[in-house]
Amino acid sequence: MNTIGHYVDGSRTQGAARTAEVYNPATGAVQAHVALASAAELDRAVEIAARAQPAWAATNPQRRARVLMKFVTLLNRDMDKLAEALSREHGKTLPDARGDVQRGLEVVEFCIGAPHHLKGEFTDAAGPGIDMYSMRQALGVCAGITPFNFPAMIPLWMFAPAIACGNAFILKPSERDPSVPIMLAELFEEAGLPKGILQVVNGDKEVVDAILDNETVQAVGFVGSTPIAAYIYERAAAGGKRVQCFGGAKNHMIVMLDADMDKAADALIGAGYGAAGERCMAISVAVPVGEDTADRLIEKLVPRIEALKVGPYTAGDDVDFGPVVSAAAKANIERMVQSGVDEGAELVVDGRNLKLQGYEEGFFVGPHLFDRVTRDMEIYRKEIFGPVLSCVRAETYEEALGLAMDHEYGNGTAIYTRDGDTARDFAARVNVGMVGINVPIPVPLAYHTFGGWKKSMFGDLNQHGPDSFRFYTRTKTVTARWPSGIKEGGEFSIPLME
Repeated sequence: MNTIGHYVDGSRTQGAARTAEVYNPATGAVQAHVALASAAELDRAVEIAARAQPAWAATNPQRRARVLMKFVTLLNRDMDKLAEALSREHGKTLPDARGDVQRGLEVVEFCIGAPHHLKGEFTDAAGPGIDMYSMRQALGVCAGITPFNFPAMIPLWMFAPAIACGNAFILKPSERDPSVPIMLAELFEEAGLPKGILQVVNGDKEVVDAILDNETVQAVGFVGSTPIAAYIYERAAAGGKRVQCFGGAKNHMIVMLDADMDKAADALIGAGYGAAGERCMAISVAVPVGEDTADRLIEKLVPRIEALKVGPYTAGDDVDFGPVVSAAAKANIERMVQSGVDEGAELVVDGRNLKLQGYEEGFFVGPHLFDRVTRDMEIYRKEIFGPVLSCVRAETYEEALGLAMDHEYGNGTAIYTRDGDTARDFAARVNVGMVGINVPIPVPLAYHTFGGWKKSMFGDLNQHGPDSFRFYTRTKTVTARWPSGIKEGGEFSIPLME
């Protein structure tokens, strides 16, 4: 059986003896093993990166940008190959896998503008004969710890701006779907990236702790659950590193009385059940305002949910979503669904009995819809990360707004309404990092920044957009004064002491 190793110093390496299993989520079968690096292996990769980084940082930003341009071309060339490898290990549909790669590619395109983004500021005549200017300089070696649910997009969000800024980068991807990150590193070097600048080290907590404790690593990015985000932030920051950690979410969509109910229902189907709900920006809570609004919304949702096609990515592009990533994830979702039933929520659509012929051992979970969920229930308080949509009925707009604002997570939210005043008020007041107005999944485009509030984010700079260039550089400010003399003309007599 194939063993997936690491990508270090420009080549694939097998790594030490310790491994983990990589499953095919559709069948439940083990399809490969992935090497789990030791702390010593991580330290070696960091040493190689540290040796390669100064020359890369000294490379003209425009020449670095040309490597990124070529990388974009290669990503487009191998889009289908990357998507198939991603779907095989993650389980998401091929169109969704292509979207995973595409949203990462768009960040690479933004980073091609590095020569502009890295420009400093200049003030002439700040004082008598004094000029002041600032420079943005690379940090050195940076690292990223990325999740299973976007094995292409989130690594690209991290290492593209870091490398564009002149840093070297150590990527620790999820051990559940490790193939695509290594393929990305190979493509980047095919584009002209020097060896050692981007390295992929697979592993578990041992490697994560080695990254956090390695003094050469200057910055760490993370995406995953909130408890681990808090752990990584605290440990890395205590070691003097720059850190950005993105955690869990519980995203609300407010549906007002005047909303187009068909459009709202369609939005909830895609945002709630796409990728089997394994998105940190998935809408998992619908908040219709008023009983009539709620009744009409449920009436629209039920037939749409019952018509969803669940299956393996090999079943064609008309599959709506595939399996969840692991047996443990499936078991947790089913436990949470039972918790909702036990606590009194109304299970309108029950997907627990989904069976697919030939895929009985796969990690498939059918779509679920709960109505009359209350804020004290576990299915409301906790992130489920599965195809489960909860409807929490609100009597007023203020009550609906309060639900989103009072929740401990603040990643994304949305409102569906035709009223501009309501939409403007919602966008201005809600304490959530990303807001959609008649847009269900408000993931910003690459030239804006991505990041939540509250317990969804630890740190003070977001991913991609202008914040990424701030995060992966340090600002140096220079004050210069040059002595006067040579501009006065040549001196033909011997200078005398004064």
